[in-house]
Amino acid sequence: MKLIRFGAVGQEKPGVLIGEKRFDTSDVVKDYDEAFFASGGLEKLADYVMKNEGNLPEVAEDQRWGSAVARPSKIICIGLNYAKHAAETGAQIPKEPIVFFKATTALCGPYDQVVIPKNSVKTDWEVELAVVIGKKASYVEQGEALDYVAGYALLNDYSEREFQIERGGQWVKGKGCDSFAPLGPYLATKDEISDPNNLHLWLDVNGKRLQDSSTSDFIFNVQYLVSYLSQFMTLLPGDVISTGTPAGVGLGMKPEPWYLKPGDVVELGIEGLGRSKQTAVAYAKN
Repeated sequence: MKLIRFGAVGQEKPGVLIGEKRFDTSDVVKDYDEAFFASGGLEKLADYVMKNEGNLPEVAEDQRWGSAVARPSKIICIGLNYAKHAAETGAQIPKEPIVFFKATTALCGPYDQVVIPKNSVKTDWEVELAVVIGKKASYVEQGEALDYVAGYALLNDYSEREFQIERGGQWVKGKGCDSFAPLGPYLATKDEISDPNNLHLWLDVNGKRLQDSSTSDFIFNVQYLVSYLSQFMTLLPGDVISTGTPAGVGLGMKPEPWYLKPGDVVELGIEGLGRSKQTAVAYAKN
């Protein structure tokens, strides 16, 4: 099953994607949030869709695509989790996962504009596999880790490298800006993805392929990450884990780094999880 959300910012409704068409499920589901996943919502929704397929109201094509899930309690990110990406940045292979957070206000739709922050000179891109937690997880063993996963989605972990690296603080300074976490176009439930640790993923800027890799280059795989994170914090239903990015980010470009400017178009995708597209715009006060 593929879960989608649609509608104006702040007014999104839940739905499902069947084939190429979107259908509204707001009559039976309030939203794809913590309460939905915690209450067995996936199973109930699957049963409803199966019984009512052909009678679900279709979503108009001009409706905006929202973030695949509602704002979660946390967006947990993993740094330097691809061997080739660590190499391009000159970093050593981590002995344990590097963990940081993105602000939940960074969450946005897969086709929304990415806003280059005020005073930014180094806004960068990162295609990533996102894992969405399906039930409360604490001190989970690796062998049972996937039992706690609801599904997977495409995420672009936008990063402002000056804020992240040069401003005397934790990485979150360069990771949590508004629009820096477009999620979707949909959440694919875990039965749709046979092996999350072997998925092709890619990213283009202005039509040029810059990231082209596979999650098989993970240093720490999905099961390890879910188990590892659950040793330090309780993972709640709906939480998002963004698993790191492969080589090809602007920071690692040779002979010199390359960053986004207004008008640049970023397109990305992951095998089985669709594709998204964001156009960069300069910050403007509302």
